[in-house]
Amino acid sequence: MEKNDPKSKVIETLTRHLAHHVHVIIYSGFKAVEAVGAIHVLDQANVQLAAMGQPAPYEITLCTPHAGLVRSDTSLHLEAKAMHSFASLTPPPDTVIIVGARDIETALNEQPQIVEWIQHIHSQTPRIIGVCSGAFFLAAAGLLDGLTATTHWRVAKRLKEKYPRITVAEDSIYVRNDRIWTSAGVTAVFDLALALVEEDLGRNIALAVAREMVIYLKRPGGQPQFSQYLNFQMTTHHGIHTLQNWIIQHLDKDLSTADLARRVAMSPRNLGRIFLQQFGCSPQEFVELARMEKAKSLLEEGYFSLKKIATECGLRSEERLRRAFRRHCGITARQYRDRFHADKS
Repeated sequence: MEKNDPKSKVIETLTRHLAHHVHVIIYSGFKAVEAVGAIHVLDQANVQLAAMGQPAPYEITLCTPHAGLVRSDTSLHLEAKAMHSFASLTPPPDTVIIVGARDIETALNEQPQIVEWIQHIHSQTPRIIGVCSGAFFLAAAGLLDGLTATTHWRVAKRLKEKYPRITVAEDSIYVRNDRIWTSAGVTAVFDLALALVEEDLGRNIALAVAREMVIYLKRPGGQPQFSQYLNFQMTTHHGIHTLQNWIIQHLDKDLSTADLARRVAMSPRNLGRIFLQQFGCSPQEFVELARMEKAKSLLEEGYFSLKKIATECGLRSEERLRRAFRRHCGITARQYRDRFHADKS
């Protein structure tokens, strides 16, 4: 790594036990949970190091185009300092985090100073992060041209349309391009901030922070923004919703369409028609997706053999498990575990 490489400054700062300066950029209408979430994770890392008799690794500053109270997307207002040119920043930031907004188009129009500021400071900043629709500010500054990036799924299509030089990973939790990071929205900020802590301070500190916050350190960047279960929970049909919950709790059983239809006093044909209307899939396709969700979860935990996982999910054999993963993920179950195992060092 080059000595003058901005990223090397992150490592040098932390190994020398110097404060790592983080600037969180907010503006009128910013998403409160994203700003507060990022700050809370990093501050918890400070708490963990303090308990070990070590100096706080992170010094966090809220910044905005014009100093003062800044209104969020909720009733919360946060006090923030004014952004300055990089030359006048004392000390300069090691990490810059730009959070998103509900109405990112309006935010971009009202806050051109943020885009200009990013263009001015990015070459000297070791790490720049766009959280949720905050990625639009990086895109407008030209930082994401030719790169892969992500954002909240709801505005992913708009990011792709507005900035065609970006490859948009619509279903990723976060994407890292060396020192430029982007993430999905809202609570995905916890995943991203924990990934930052893990990179800066190691997995043990990140795990300690996750335990303290009662959240899981288990969603790598390539994981989907939401599971298939969330899609299927949107039904208003009470009988089908009850059946779905029963299926999820009994995936190890023989779940034929005929047996499922009997549970809700329907004919197999009628059950298939309702599933197709509500979800665009058959009952058996739902069963397979549910089995895949459970298999992924067990593989991420990393404690069970492939044979045990196949049995628990109702796939019966390692070969059927392997074929299912090839069909749905394009990789084998073993490859999936190698890539997403939560305790992977």
